[in-house]
Amino acid sequence: MPKSWYAVHTIAGHENKVRDVLTRRAQVEGIWGLDIYDILIPTEREMSTRNGKRYELDRKVFPGYILVQMMMTDEAFKLVKSTTGVTGFVQSGNKPVPLEDYEVSRIQKNLEASREAPKVNWNKSDAIRVVEGPFSDFTGKIEEVSPEKEKLKVLINIFGRDTPVELDFNQVEKL
Repeated sequence: MPKSWYAVHTIAGHENKVRDVLTRRAQVEGIWGLDIYDILIPTEREMSTRNGKRYELDRKVFPGYILVQMMMTDEAFKLVKSTTGVTGFVQSGNKPVPLEDYEVSRIQKNLEASREAPKVNWNKSDAIRVVEGPFSDFTGKIEEVSPEKEKLKVLINIFGRDTPVELDFNQVEKL
């Protein structure tokens, strides 16, 4: 029986806890490395600005799911299914459906790209508030995003006219 990747549904927000408990239980049962090989929680780096400070945070790509590389033996199936926080496998009928190899490799490649360059969470037409600089406390709308320069072109209403202003990512926050 070949090893494959399976998507396991968990309680949202408990993905890390489920991974830790499942790993520990598999090691205690002696099937880690024999039937269960790896557990992956796909996350991507994201830049966020709050109160004028920039933060890098990890955002889960598939909230409520973990990916488990395993051989689908009865013992491994029961262990995963009975782990606290697991609500079940992604399945068709009563049979868990393995993910295709190309799907998993694409997910892993996207995760590597995300680690190298954090995703910017600014989009055109987002409403923002300026938190520092000469236009502090003004609100506006994003007209253009330049992630390589970490700059935004924002339309701010000054004296009744929309005026384009170039600001750094850390000078604004989303409304």
